Amino acid sequence: MKFILATAIILCIGTKITSAQFATIKGKIISEGKPVPFANVHLPGAGLGATTDSSGSYIIKNIPEGNYLLQASCIGYHYFKKQISVKYDEILLCNIILIANPFTLNEVVVSGVSRATLIRENPIPIIRISSKLIDQTIESNIMDVLVKNAPGLNAVKTGPNISKPFIRGLGYNRVLTLYDGIRQEGQQWGDEHAIEVDAYNIDNAEVIKGPASLMYGSDALAGVVSLFPFIPNNNDGKLHGKFTTEYQTNNNLIGNGLRLDYRNKHFLFAFRGSYRIAKNYRNAIDGRVYNTNFDEKNFSTLLGYTSDRGFMHFNISLYDNRQGIPDGSRDSLTRKFTKQIYEGSNDNIKNRPVVSEAELNSYQLSPLHQHIQHYRMYMHNFYQVGNGDIDFLLGLQQNMRREYNHPTMAEQAGMHVRLNTVNYGIRYNAPKFSNIETSIGINGMLQNNKNMNATDFPIPDYHLLDGGMYVYVKWKYNKWSISGGIRYDVRQVQWNNFFVGTNAATGFSERIFSDTGNAVLQFPAYEKIFGGLSASTGLTFQVTKQISIKANVGRGYRAPNITEMASNGLDPGAHIIYLGNRNFNPEFSLQKDIGAIARFKDVSADVSLFNNNIQNYIYLTMLVDATGNPITDAQGNKTYQYQQASAQLYGMEAWFSVHPEKWHGFSFNNSLSLVYGFNRKEIYKGEGINGEYLPLIPPLKWTSSLSEKIMIKTKIMTAITTKFEMEFSAPQHRYLALNNTESPTPAYVLFNCGISSDLRLSNTNTLQFQFQINNLFNKAFQSNLSRLKYFEYYTQSPNSYPGIYNTGRNVCFKILVLF
Repeated sequence: MKFILATAIILCIGTKITSAQFATIKGKIISEGKPVPFANVHLPGAGLGATTDSSGSYIIKNIPEGNYLLQASCIGYHYFKKQISVKYDEILLCNIILIANPFTLNEVVVSGVSRATLIRENPIPIIRISSKLIDQTIESNIMDVLVKNAPGLNAVKTGPNISKPFIRGLGYNRVLTLYDGIRQEGQQWGDEHAIEVDAYNIDNAEVIKGPASLMYGSDALAGVVSLFPFIPNNNDGKLHGKFTTEYQTNNNLIGNGLRLDYRNKHFLFAFRGSYRIAKNYRNAIDGRVYNTNFDEKNFSTLLGYTSDRGFMHFNISLYDNRQGIPDGSRDSLTRKFTKQIYEGSNDNIKNRPVVSEAELNSYQLSPLHQHIQHYRMYMHNFYQVGNGDIDFLLGLQQNMRREYNHPTMAEQAGMHVRLNTVNYGIRYNAPKFSNIETSIGINGMLQNNKNMNATDFPIPDYHLLDGGMYVYVKWKYNKWSISGGIRYDVRQVQWNNFFVGTNAATGFSERIFSDTGNAVLQFPAYEKIFGGLSASTGLTFQVTKQISIKANVGRGYRAPNITEMASNGLDPGAHIIYLGNRNFNPEFSLQKDIGAIARFKDVSADVSLFNNNIQNYIYLTMLVDATGNPITDAQGNKTYQYQQASAQLYGMEAWFSVHPEKWHGFSFNNSLSLVYGFNRKEIYKGEGINGEYLPLIPPLKWTSSLSEKIMIKTKIMTAITTKFEMEFSAPQHRYLALNNTESPTPAYVLFNCGISSDLRLSNTNTLQFQFQINNLFNKAFQSNLSRLKYFEYYTQSPNSYPGIYNTGRNVCFKILVLF
């Protein structure tokens, strides 16, 4: 008994002494005044470490007395090292500042695969555009911001505020746009309206180049543009915010946005609103371009709850945009823009009145404009289940699209469609087993489209049911990473007979709900089920710590969209009469990618080559009469019909950057992109511009930028960054000249320059000021992907159609206040 008692006393004393011999290190990791969550902090000699929480805080306990090397690392930042000493019973406070490294090879991408994956381990080409790059790039819309920063991404434009994403020569329903993981559904087959999102609320974005049908199903044939709104990351229980204001001289754009956000250990919320308004843009040839002004309003809110096992986010967003509809009509003598004031046969294009200077230089929209509203409500849940996790999405969207094209009855919409969409998705990431990661998922949507009070009906009322299931597997061993999967999709499309007649009072067409004597069956009833198999397999190999090579083969699937199947009438905003084809089959692509990534201290480079073969490629061809002239209506609107054939696209993208480690803040970046597109229909073989080349193919593009960030050690100003850019677009001689669909595009070079500064207003408040001049020398140019290049009607001579030019010099001012 005495022995047991003595032993217990000795153990207690020993335990007390031992516990006193341990130390603790704690602190916070920040970068540019913001916390860095999920950073790794460790002491290699002791085998101890920790991970920062969402506020950037960390703590390492039970450290024996001694000298250590403290290391901190996080994807997207330079490595941190520091020698420290700890003593018995000491609590050492060690705050760490990480320096952002945009050239890191280990940047995480979360949208293109089943779970967070390093770029170097993903065989599919993916580009991530950070919040900083988005803030520093001044353009008229978010899509043009992404185009500036993602080689291989282009945009078909209808003025400054309307940009449709194109990836490697493919666009519209072949490029899927995601907003916080939810498919953006808003009549994206149309040319004349943009992505319905608040540009001031996009925190970062990712561009997936190549078939992504494996994860997302139909419409991701060319790739994905994934937009991520801001989510609060400070869990200090304090109110934070961001105020954005900008002014652009070319179209006198005024933009203001405000965000308020809060987060504590469990709850978070964010409220955001913005308002942008602009006049008609201008250039050195056309002056102000009539009916390109716009008025855009946004509001959104986020509510969320976070636990130790996951989170739940509930989001609502409201988008409202009024946008002019340009048609390019001009006076035959002065070449000034004219406007439509009569209807039908009474509207003689040659005798339209000239638009006054007051109308051109006004924020007031013309009576002929479009009104786009997009409402979004969705829930995103994520939970850890054992060593796996479940991700669940459920969303509801409503898109309202009105196009007013009746000058004698301005309040009557020519087209008015309402699209309701329910999006759903669930994914299970199984626990990692023997270096194998497995994901299983189901996602899809339900849609209902309805024509409202209108006079033009380019598409019918329709119902759509869509769903797909996939399995994705990734195996990693040493320097090798192999991934791939398989998916099958089913889509049902159905509509009933759709009758149209003439309203006796107005003389316009109207919807008739029964087969009466004066009714015309514009859309006969239709029902069809489409199905398609998607698959992908690829590998990456890390040659060295700095170099990785990758290859991928993917099969993509896309069901025909509603306009390709059903179109039978005028789209007033596009000024085109579309005719569909009810017998279309789905498109299938087989794309091969090979690429390499290199990251060194002083230089970085990427290169990617691709070849894409598409079966049942759907394209538009102009209809002509017996004499070869375009078939048009009284207003000169041309008629196009959809057809199918095989197609091939191939090309490359390259990026090269010089960023000497000793010259901190200096970078010289260059990017190059090139794509060729061919219609492989037998009758067009060897015909070149007379049918062999696909339309809307961007020419070779080279961009180069030189920037220098100068750190300033003052109480107020912390840094100044200067930047000079050059954009070269080669001539496009591979165009579709058949039926005068396209014309050649000459080369042009644009220069941009800018300066920005960071100001510290207080310990928690900062101000960023940006001054930028785009198209410094006011170059008159036409992009091959500008629809306005073909918008001009003022003479019968086909050789006198110079079209409308792109934006001229634009001086931009932007202020961001973070608090």
